[in-house]
Amino acid sequence: MSFYKFARSVVKLWLKSKYKVITVGTKHIPKTGPVIICSNHISNFDPPVVGITCPREIHFMAKEELFNNKMLAFILKHVHAFPIKRGMKDRNALRKGLEVLKDGNVLGLFPEGTRSKTGELKKGLAGAGFFALRSKATIIPCAIIGDYRGKDPLKVSYGPPIDMEGLRSEKASAQEVTDVIMEHIKKIKENY
Repeated sequence: MSFYKFARSVVKLWLKSKYKVITVGTKHIPKTGPVIICSNHISNFDPPVVGITCPREIHFMAKEELFNNKMLAFILKHVHAFPIKRGMKDRNALRKGLEVLKDGNVLGLFPEGTRSKTGELKKGLAGAGFFALRSKATIIPCAIIGDYRGKDPLKVSYGPPIDMEGLRSEKASAQEVTDVIMEHIKKIKENY
C-alpha cells in the first residue's frame, strides 16, 4: 500500500468519525487523464475532505509555510502536495501544476486562494483559469456544503465537466475562465 493510500484511509477514518460526509457526483470525474478539481474553500479540512471523496489521487498546492515543519513537509510531499508562495506569481508552482496535468493526474485547486470565513463564495483568482487554458484537463467544479461543526452532514458535490471549447475559441482570459468556474461552483451550492 502506498503512503498516499495509507494516509487517505487514516484521514478517512478520522474525518468520518467526526463528520457525516456525504459525497455526490463522483461519476463526473474521469477515471483516467488530466483533471482539475476546483472547489470552494471554507476550512483547513477542505483538502483532506476533497482528497477522501475523490476516487483518484489528487495533487494539491499548499502554502509554502506548511513545508517549514520537517514532519509536515514529509507527509505533504508523500500525499502529492507541493508548495506555492502566496501573494505573488510562483513560476515553480505553476510549472509543477502543469507537469501534474501533463502526466495525466488530478490537480486540486481552491480558486478563492484562501478560506472564506463566512462560507460565501469569494472572487476566484486567475490561477484556476491559467491551468484550465494551458492544459487539456477536464475541469470539474466541486462544492463543499455545510460546515465543520459536526451537527449537520457535510456534503461534497462534484458537478459535470465544464465545457472549455467555447472559452478556448473565444480566447477567454484566465480570469474570465476562473469566473466561469466560480459560477459553476455557485450553481452547485445553490442547488443543494
